[in-house]
Amino acid sequence: MSGVEHRVVGSDEPEQRLDRWFRKHFPHVAQGRIERMCRKGEIRVDGGRVKAATRITPGQVVRVPPLPPADATPPPPETLPAPDRDAAREIRDAVLFQDDDIIVLNKPPGLAVQGGTRQRTHLGALLPALRFGRVDDPRLIHRLDKDTSGLLVLARTAVAASKLGALFRSRDVERIYLAAVAGRPEPQAGTIRYGLVKSGGAGHERVHTIHPDEVAVTEGARAAITDYSVIEQAGTRLAAVALRPITGRTHQLRAHMAALGCPIAGDGKYGGRGQENLGEGWGAGLGGALSRKLHLHAARLQFNHPRTGRPMRFDAPLPEHMLRTWELMGWPVELPAGPFPPPR
Repeated sequence: MSGVEHRVVGSDEPEQRLDRWFRKHFPHVAQGRIERMCRKGEIRVDGGRVKAATRITPGQVVRVPPLPPADATPPPPETLPAPDRDAAREIRDAVLFQDDDIIVLNKPPGLAVQGGTRQRTHLGALLPALRFGRVDDPRLIHRLDKDTSGLLVLARTAVAASKLGALFRSRDVERIYLAAVAGRPEPQAGTIRYGLVKSGGAGHERVHTIHPDEVAVTEGARAAITDYSVIEQAGTRLAAVALRPITGRTHQLRAHMAALGCPIAGDGKYGGRGQENLGEGWGAGLGGALSRKLHLHAARLQFNHPRTGRPMRFDAPLPEHMLRTWELMGWPVELPAGPFPPPR
Protein backbone atom coordinates (compact mmCIF):
# COMPACT_ATOMS: atom_id res chain seq x y z
CA MET A 1 0.00 0.00 0.00
CA SER A 2 1.11 3.56 -0.66
CA GLY A 3 1.51 6.15 2.13
CA VAL A 4 -0.73 9.06 3.06
CA GLU A 5 -1.16 11.67 0.31
CA HIS A 6 -2.58 15.17 0.34
CA ARG A 7 -4.14 16.13 -2.99
CA VAL A 8 -5.40 19.57 -3.97
CA VAL A 9 -8.69 19.65 -5.85
CA GLY A 10 -7.78 21.04 -9.26
CA SER A 11 -8.93 24.44 -10.51
CA ASP A 12 -10.36 22.69 -13.58
CA GLU A 13 -12.53 20.34 -11.48
CA PRO A 14 -16.17 21.34 -10.86
CA GLU A 15 -17.72 21.33 -7.42
CA GLN A 16 -18.74 17.75 -6.75
CA ARG A 17 -19.31 15.11 -4.10
CA LEU A 18 -16.20 13.81 -2.36
CA ASP A 19 -16.91 10.18 -3.26
CA ARG A 20 -17.26 11.08 -6.96
CA TRP A 21 -13.94 12.92 -6.90
CA PHE A 22 -12.31 10.01 -5.08
CA ARG A 23 -13.57 7.40 -7.52
CA LYS A 24 -12.42 9.51 -10.46
CA HIS A 25 -8.86 9.62 -9.11
CA PHE A 26 -8.86 6.11 -7.60
CA PRO A 27 -11.31 4.08 -9.71
CA HIS A 28 -10.18 0.79 -8.18
CA VAL A 29 -11.48 1.79 -4.72
CA ALA A 30 -15.06 0.64 -4.11
CA GLN A 31 -17.79 2.98 -2.87
CA GLY A 32 -18.24 0.98 0.33
CA ARG A 33 -14.58 1.41 1.21
CA ILE A 34 -14.74 5.16 0.60
CA GLU A 35 -17.70 5.44 2.99
CA ARG A 36 -15.88 3.37 5.65
CA MET A 37 -12.74 5.51 5.37
CA CYS A 38 -14.85 8.65 5.80
CA ARG A 39 -16.60 7.24 8.88
CA LYS A 40 -13.24 6.36 10.43
CA GLY A 41 -11.81 9.81 9.67
CA GLU A 42 -9.14 8.37 7.36
CA ILE A 43 -10.30 10.60 4.49
CA ARG A 44 -10.36 14.26 5.45
CA VAL A 45 -10.85 17.58 3.65
CA ASP A 46 -8.83 20.59 4.82
CA GLY A 47 -8.06 18.57 7.94
CA GLY A 48 -11.67 18.03 8.95
CA ARG A 49 -13.82 14.91 9.08
CA VAL A 50 -16.25 14.56 6.19
CA LYS A 51 -18.94 12.31 4.79
CA ALA A 52 -18.77 10.63 1.40
CA ALA A 53 -21.52 12.99 0.20
CA THR A 54 -19.64 16.16 1.28
CA ARG A 55 -19.25 18.56 -1.63
CA ILE A 56 -15.71 19.74 -2.36
CA THR A 57 -14.48 22.68 -4.42
CA PRO A 58 -11.25 23.63 -6.23
CA GLY A 59 -8.39 24.47 -3.90
CA GLN A 60 -9.45 22.21 -1.04
CA VAL A 61 -6.98 19.59 0.19
CA VAL A 62 -8.06 15.96 0.42
CA ARG A 63 -6.22 13.59 2.75
CA VAL A 64 -5.89 10.23 0.99
CA PRO A 65 -5.00 7.32 3.34
CA PRO A 66 -2.90 4.32 2.27
CA LEU A 67 -4.69 2.48 -0.54
CA PRO A 68 -4.09 -0.85 -2.29
CA PRO A 69 -2.30 -0.49 -5.65
CA ALA A 70 -4.51 -0.10 -8.70
CA ASP A 71 -3.28 -3.39 -10.15
CA ALA A 72 -4.12 -5.39 -7.01
CA THR A 73 -6.23 -8.45 -7.72
CA PRO A 74 -9.81 -7.55 -6.84
CA PRO A 75 -11.82 -9.90 -4.67
CA PRO A 76 -14.13 -12.27 -6.53
CA PRO A 77 -17.49 -10.66 -7.31
CA GLU A 78 -20.28 -11.54 -4.95
CA THR A 79 -23.59 -12.80 -6.22
CA LEU A 80 -26.23 -10.34 -5.15
CA PRO A 81 -28.65 -11.89 -2.68
CA ALA A 82 -32.25 -12.05 -3.84
CA PRO A 83 -33.38 -8.97 -1.83
CA ASP A 84 -30.71 -6.82 -3.53
CA ARG A 85 -31.62 -8.14 -6.97
CA ASP A 86 -35.26 -7.36 -6.25
CA ALA A 87 -34.37 -3.87 -5.05
CA ALA A 88 -32.36 -3.21 -8.21
CA ARG A 89 -35.29 -4.29 -10.35
CA GLU A 90 -37.70 -2.15 -8.35
CA ILE A 91 -35.55 0.96 -8.62
CA ARG A 92 -35.34 0.55 -12.40
CA ASP A 93 -39.13 0.23 -12.48
CA ALA A 94 -39.34 3.51 -10.52
CA VAL A 95 -37.69 5.51 -13.33
CA LEU A 96 -40.13 8.02 -14.83
CA PHE A 97 -37.76 9.66 -17.34
CA GLN A 98 -34.24 9.32 -18.66
CA ASP A 99 -32.11 10.84 -21.40
CA ASP A 100 -28.38 11.26 -21.94
CA ASP A 101 -28.10 13.76 -19.08
CA ILE A 102 -30.60 13.01 -16.33
CA ILE A 103 -32.73 10.33 -14.70
CA VAL A 104 -35.93 11.16 -12.82
CA LEU A 105 -37.40 8.50 -10.57
CA ASN A 106 -40.24 8.09 -8.10
CA LYS A 107 -38.49 6.85 -4.95
CA PRO A 108 -40.56 4.36 -2.96
CA PRO A 109 -41.11 4.99 0.76
CA GLY A 110 -38.77 3.11 3.07
CA LEU A 111 -35.72 3.33 0.79
CA ALA A 112 -32.89 5.43 2.22
CA VAL A 113 -31.04 7.64 -0.26
CA GLN A 114 -27.65 7.07 1.36
CA GLY A 115 -26.20 4.37 3.57
CA GLY A 116 -25.74 4.54 7.31
CA THR A 117 -25.50 2.38 10.38
CA ARG A 118 -27.31 -0.92 9.77
CA GLN A 119 -28.52 0.46 6.43
CA ARG A 120 -27.48 -2.06 3.80
CA THR A 121 -29.95 -1.44 0.99
CA HIS A 122 -30.09 2.20 -0.06
CA LEU A 123 -30.29 4.16 -3.29
CA GLY A 124 -26.55 4.87 -3.30
CA ALA A 125 -25.86 1.13 -3.39
CA LEU A 126 -28.39 0.64 -6.19
CA LEU A 127 -26.94 3.27 -8.56
CA PRO A 128 -25.17 0.63 -10.72
CA ALA A 129 -28.64 -0.65 -11.64
CA LEU A 130 -29.35 2.80 -13.14
CA ARG A 131 -26.35 3.02 -15.46
CA PHE A 132 -28.41 1.99 -18.52
CA GLY A 133 -25.36 1.27 -20.65
CA ARG A 134 -23.02 3.86 -19.11
CA VAL A 135 -19.75 2.98 -17.40
CA ASP A 136 -20.27 5.38 -14.47
CA ASP A 137 -23.06 5.41 -11.92
CA PRO A 138 -25.48 8.35 -12.08
CA ARG A 139 -24.91 11.03 -9.45
CA LEU A 140 -27.25 11.93 -6.61
CA ILE A 141 -28.15 15.63 -6.71
CA HIS A 142 -30.48 15.99 -3.72
CA ARG A 143 -32.06 13.83 -1.03
CA LEU A 144 -35.35 12.68 0.42
CA ASP A 145 -35.85 11.22 3.88
CA LYS A 146 -36.01 7.43 3.99
CA ASP A 147 -39.75 7.37 4.64
CA THR A 148 -40.58 10.18 2.20
CA SER A 149 -41.54 9.02 -1.27
CA GLY A 150 -41.44 10.83 -4.58
CA LEU A 151 -39.34 12.59 -7.16
CA LEU A 152 -35.56 12.48 -7.26
CA VAL A 153 -33.37 13.67 -10.13
CA LEU A 154 -30.00 12.06 -10.85
CA ALA A 155 -27.28 13.34 -13.18
CA ARG A 156 -25.65 11.02 -15.72
CA THR A 157 -22.66 13.28 -16.47
CA ALA A 158 -20.35 15.51 -14.45
CA VAL A 159 -21.52 18.57 -16.40
CA ALA A 160 -25.18 17.79 -15.69
CA ALA A 161 -24.37 17.21 -12.01
CA SER A 162 -22.62 20.57 -11.73
CA LYS A 163 -25.46 22.47 -13.41
CA LEU A 164 -28.23 20.70 -11.52
CA GLY A 165 -26.40 21.24 -8.24
CA ALA A 166 -26.21 24.95 -9.01
CA LEU A 167 -29.95 25.02 -9.80
CA PHE A 168 -30.85 23.43 -6.47
CA ARG A 169 -28.53 25.70 -4.51
CA SER A 170 -29.91 28.81 -6.21
CA ARG A 171 -33.51 27.63 -5.56
CA ASP A 172 -34.29 27.63 -9.29
CA VAL A 173 -36.11 24.32 -8.85
CA GLU A 174 -39.81 24.15 -8.03
CA ARG A 175 -40.57 21.33 -5.57
CA ILE A 176 -44.10 20.58 -4.40
CA TYR A 177 -44.89 17.94 -1.78
CA LEU A 178 -48.23 16.43 -0.81
CA ALA A 179 -48.92 15.54 2.81
CA ALA A 180 -51.83 14.42 4.94
CA VAL A 181 -51.73 16.22 8.28
CA ALA A 182 -53.62 15.91 11.56
CA GLY A 183 -55.97 18.82 12.08
CA ARG A 184 -56.33 21.74 9.70
CA PRO A 185 -53.71 24.49 9.45
CA GLU A 186 -54.95 28.01 10.16
CA PRO A 187 -54.76 30.12 8.13
CA GLN A 188 -55.28 27.66 5.30
CA ALA A 189 -52.37 29.09 3.29
CA GLY A 190 -49.23 30.82 4.40
CA THR A 191 -45.47 30.74 4.92
CA ILE A 192 -43.67 29.10 7.85
CA ARG A 193 -40.37 30.77 8.81
CA TYR A 194 -39.25 28.90 11.93
CA GLY A 195 -35.52 28.25 11.97
CA LEU A 196 -34.20 24.74 12.60
CA VAL A 197 -31.42 23.40 14.79
CA LYS A 198 -30.21 19.80 14.76
CA SER A 199 -29.81 17.49 17.72
CA GLY A 200 -29.07 13.79 18.20
CA GLY A 201 -26.44 11.57 16.63
CA ALA A 202 -26.36 9.28 13.61
CA GLY A 203 -29.58 7.35 13.24
CA HIS A 204 -31.32 9.54 15.84
CA GLU A 205 -31.13 12.91 14.11
CA ARG A 206 -33.87 15.36 14.94
CA VAL A 207 -34.43 19.07 14.40
CA HIS A 208 -36.09 21.61 16.68
CA THR A 209 -37.85 24.77 15.58
CA ILE A 210 -36.58 28.18 16.58
CA HIS A 211 -38.52 31.45 16.38
CA PRO A 212 -37.29 33.45 13.36
CA ASP A 213 -36.11 36.27 15.63
CA GLU A 214 -33.90 33.83 17.57
CA VAL A 215 -32.15 32.13 14.63
CA ALA A 216 -29.25 34.58 14.44
CA VAL A 217 -28.41 34.19 18.14
CA THR A 218 -28.99 30.41 18.44
CA GLU A 219 -25.92 28.22 17.95
CA GLY A 220 -26.34 25.82 15.04
CA ALA A 221 -29.69 27.26 13.94
CA ARG A 222 -30.41 27.76 10.24
CA ALA A 223 -33.13 29.76 8.58
CA ALA A 224 -35.88 27.66 6.97
CA ILE A 225 -38.89 28.69 4.88
CA THR A 226 -41.88 26.61 3.75
CA ASP A 227 -44.97 27.71 1.84
CA TYR A 228 -48.10 25.66 2.52
CA SER A 229 -51.65 25.51 1.17
CA VAL A 230 -54.59 23.35 2.29
CA ILE A 231 -56.07 21.71 -0.80
CA GLU A 232 -58.54 19.20 0.74
CA GLN A 233 -59.90 18.55 4.21
CA ALA A 234 -62.00 16.12 6.24
CA GLY A 235 -63.65 18.47 8.69
CA THR A 236 -61.12 19.76 11.17
CA ARG A 237 -59.42 16.43 11.84
CA LEU A 238 -57.41 15.71 8.69
CA ALA A 239 -56.25 17.78 5.73
CA ALA A 240 -54.34 17.32 2.50
CA VAL A 241 -51.69 20.00 2.25
CA ALA A 242 -49.41 21.08 -0.58
CA LEU A 243 -45.96 22.13 0.67
CA ARG A 244 -43.27 24.08 -1.14
CA PRO A 245 -39.87 24.20 0.59
CA ILE A 246 -38.05 27.42 -0.24
CA THR A 247 -35.01 26.18 1.69
CA GLY A 248 -33.99 22.54 1.87
CA ARG A 249 -33.15 21.66 5.47
CA THR A 250 -33.16 18.23 7.09
CA HIS A 251 -36.71 17.24 8.17
CA GLN A 252 -37.86 20.78 7.34
CA LEU A 253 -41.40 19.97 6.20
CA ARG A 254 -42.03 17.52 9.04
CA ALA A 255 -40.81 19.92 11.73
CA HIS A 256 -42.59 22.92 10.23
CA MET A 257 -45.97 21.18 10.09
CA ALA A 258 -45.55 19.92 13.65
CA ALA A 259 -44.76 23.51 14.70
CA LEU A 260 -48.14 24.55 13.29
CA GLY A 261 -49.80 21.91 15.47
CA CYS A 262 -50.61 19.80 12.40
CA PRO A 263 -48.03 16.98 12.28
CA ILE A 264 -47.82 14.83 9.17
CA ALA A 265 -49.77 11.58 9.47
CA GLY A 266 -47.55 8.64 10.34
CA ASP A 267 -44.68 10.80 11.57
CA GLY A 268 -43.66 9.11 14.82
CA LYS A 269 -40.66 11.42 15.25
CA TYR A 270 -42.49 14.76 15.06
CA GLY A 271 -46.13 13.74 15.40
CA GLY A 272 -46.39 13.37 19.15
CA ARG A 273 -48.39 10.84 21.11
CA GLY A 274 -51.55 11.44 19.10
CA GLN A 275 -49.86 10.00 16.01
CA GLU A 276 -48.53 6.82 17.57
CA ASN A 277 -51.59 4.73 16.78
CA LEU A 278 -53.43 5.96 13.72
CA GLY A 279 -55.94 3.15 14.07
CA GLU A 280 -57.45 4.90 17.09
CA GLY A 281 -58.52 8.42 17.89
CA TRP A 282 -58.88 10.78 14.96
CA GLY A 283 -57.79 8.09 12.45
CA ALA A 284 -60.59 5.67 13.38
CA GLY A 285 -63.06 8.51 13.54
CA LEU A 286 -62.54 9.16 9.83
CA GLY A 287 -64.04 5.84 8.78
CA GLY A 288 -61.05 3.48 8.97
CA ALA A 289 -57.53 3.03 10.24
CA LEU A 290 -54.99 5.08 8.31
CA SER A 291 -51.61 3.62 7.45
CA ARG A 292 -48.87 4.16 10.04
CA LYS A 293 -46.46 5.10 7.25
CA LEU A 294 -45.36 8.69 6.75
CA HIS A 295 -47.82 10.58 4.53
CA LEU A 296 -45.28 12.82 2.76
CA HIS A 297 -44.66 12.62 -0.99
CA ALA A 298 -42.50 14.71 -3.36
CA ALA A 299 -45.22 15.05 -5.97
CA ARG A 300 -43.97 17.66 -8.45
CA LEU A 301 -40.57 18.79 -9.69
CA GLN A 302 -39.92 21.58 -12.21
CA PHE A 303 -36.55 22.75 -13.49
CA ASN A 304 -34.74 23.68 -16.68
CA HIS A 305 -32.87 20.86 -18.40
CA PRO A 306 -29.14 21.17 -17.56
CA ARG A 307 -28.03 20.93 -21.20
CA THR A 308 -30.87 22.23 -23.38
CA GLY A 309 -32.37 24.71 -20.90
CA ARG A 310 -35.84 23.40 -21.79
CA PRO A 311 -38.40 23.72 -18.95
CA MET A 312 -39.37 20.31 -17.59
CA ARG A 313 -42.12 19.24 -15.19
CA PHE A 314 -42.59 15.85 -13.57
CA ASP A 315 -45.47 14.58 -11.45
CA ALA A 316 -45.16 11.38 -9.42
CA PRO A 317 -48.19 9.25 -8.48
CA LEU A 318 -48.91 8.76 -4.78
CA PRO A 319 -47.47 5.69 -3.04
CA GLU A 320 -49.93 2.95 -2.19
CA HIS A 321 -50.47 3.87 1.47
CA MET A 322 -51.20 7.52 0.66
CA LEU A 323 -53.41 6.54 -2.26
CA ARG A 324 -55.54 4.46 0.12
CA THR A 325 -55.93 7.47 2.41
CA TRP A 326 -56.85 9.75 -0.48
CA GLU A 327 -59.44 7.24 -1.71
CA LEU A 328 -60.85 6.83 1.81
CA MET A 329 -61.29 10.59 2.06
CA GLY A 330 -62.64 10.89 -1.49
CA TRP A 331 -59.91 13.38 -2.39
CA PRO A 332 -58.69 13.76 -6.02
CA VAL A 333 -55.25 12.22 -6.40
CA GLU A 334 -53.95 14.80 -8.87
CA LEU A 335 -52.03 17.78 -7.51
CA PRO A 336 -53.77 21.06 -8.45
CA ALA A 337 -52.11 23.00 -11.26
CA GLY A 338 -51.21 25.95 -9.07
CA PRO A 339 -51.60 25.79 -5.27
CA PHE A 340 -49.01 28.57 -4.85
CA PRO A 341 -48.03 31.86 -6.43
CA PRO A 342 -45.19 31.76 -8.98
CA PRO A 343 -41.76 30.77 -7.53
CA ARG A 344 -39.86 33.57 -5.81
